[in-house]
Amino acid sequence: MPKLSIALQGFKASHELTDEKITIGRAPDNLIQIDDPSISGRHARLLLVGERHQLKDLASTNGTRVNGETITEVFLRVGDRVRFGKVEARYEADATGEARAMPEAGEIEARPAETSEKPVDFANASPFPNRKKEKDTAGRAVLAAGAIAIVVFILSMLNLLWLRGPM
Repeated sequence: MPKLSIALQGFKASHELTDEKITIGRAPDNLIQIDDPSISGRHARLLLVGERHQLKDLASTNGTRVNGETITEVFLRVGDRVRFGKVEARYEADATGEARAMPEAGEIEARPAETSEKPVDFANASPFPNRKKEKDTAGRAVLAAGAIAIVVFILSMLNLLWLRGPM
């Protein structure tokens, strides 16, 4: 049986998709109600077409994304990551439903992204802190003094050679 697993505020809720038409939104009259400010009153709709679920964004304020791509209407596949506003969800199925819902090898189409944008809640996942370039004025002063001392030494040695002349 296909289901939609929604992660909200650290909790995960699974909704079995048994009805032909399922509305998703913040309003209480939706079959799947998601109480989050980023969700519109009537955010999206799932429609059973044959044995596949079609997801349609209902002109929501914060949009609907499937696998990172903004959509208006799309057929879902098992494992698809769905994002309603800021709420993450996943389209899943049990073993028997998965065999039916997975597309044939020839049906998979790879397309390059039309746009590339950083997600709103993007955070650097690197365990290393960002290096900040700081000005080391004391170190620069020591290097400048050393360079001046070397130039003065060379000039004094040349001056001594010039005063003595060749022997």
